[in-house]
Amino acid sequence: MGQFGLRMTVGVAVLATLLLLSVLHGTTPIPVADVFSAIATGMGIQVADPSPMDRIIFDLRLPRALFSAIIGAGLGLVGVVLQTTTRNDLADPFLFGLSSGAAAGAVFVITVTGDVLGFWTLPMAAFVGGMIASGVVLLLVQRLRTSAPEKLILSGLAVSFLFAAITNYLIFSGDNRAAHSVVFWMLGGLGLARWETLPLVLVGLMLIFVFALWRQRWFDALLAGDRTAQSLGVPVHRLRIATFVISALATAAFVSVAGVIGFVGLMVPHLARGIVRPLHGHLLPSAALVGAILLTASDLAARLLLAPQELPVGIVTTSLGAVFVFALLLSEKRH
Repeated sequence: MGQFGLRMTVGVAVLATLLLLSVLHGTTPIPVADVFSAIATGMGIQVADPSPMDRIIFDLRLPRALFSAIIGAGLGLVGVVLQTTTRNDLADPFLFGLSSGAAAGAVFVITVTGDVLGFWTLPMAAFVGGMIASGVVLLLVQRLRTSAPEKLILSGLAVSFLFAAITNYLIFSGDNRAAHSVVFWMLGGLGLARWETLPLVLVGLMLIFVFALWRQRWFDALLAGDRTAQSLGVPVHRLRIATFVISALATAAFVSVAGVIGFVGLMVPHLARGIVRPLHGHLLPSAALVGAILLTASDLAARLLLAPQELPVGIVTTSLGAVFVFALLLSEKRH
């Protein structure tokens, strides 16, 4: 086993440990034996009537643990490809208006329409809002007839400010009783993690992972600059637009369930590059694993720091992200 294989094995072991701890710990600690018994009952391996504790484990805690790993991995991958294509080390999935659009869709449902589609109302509204914001960014880019990284970033920021203003208006003019739900959703949380919405986030993860692996050599070429990549036959403009569209779809899927979880997509690529080479063949699986570990650990911390109350996981990741950016800037200054 090579050095990369060893590091991935250690990472998988750490992730598995965190997933088990995430299921064990919460408002009420649960013995390990009960966890495996509940999983066996829920999967039909063990024939027995599920107890209330079995339902808590299998229907609430287990999907939440899986969602944290899947969404963390997906946001990490989106961060890698966006930082590569924009040549911006501070690019992350929420830089291009995705989070603001999804927040506007979710807040519109919470404050205006209510659960008209039942359980799926909030995820679908957030997904549609994120895609509308992404569409506006793409229209701006097409209007400018350029995919230059700085234009893409500025377009995203403009759309982000626009949808943030719409969100704030909806909060101010809507029902004050919904304010707590709005704030919790905008700060990120995994309370909507259910087996019913698992396919949505799995599709988001597979979409970005398959696309990134498929185009990994093109992303490697981009590391040397646009001109070098073009000389090697890489259609830079087309790749940049395709990357943004796929990233938008994946991020909208994640945000529609978990809300706005900031800084994961910004931190993970840097952490992964510190472990493996910058070439994407090793960087992509490493980023997925680091992202899964980071968000699973953050969600566990969010539930334990103020137990029995639960912090929005976005508060934990944003705090870590602020410290990380400070460290990154100081490190660059020293170099």
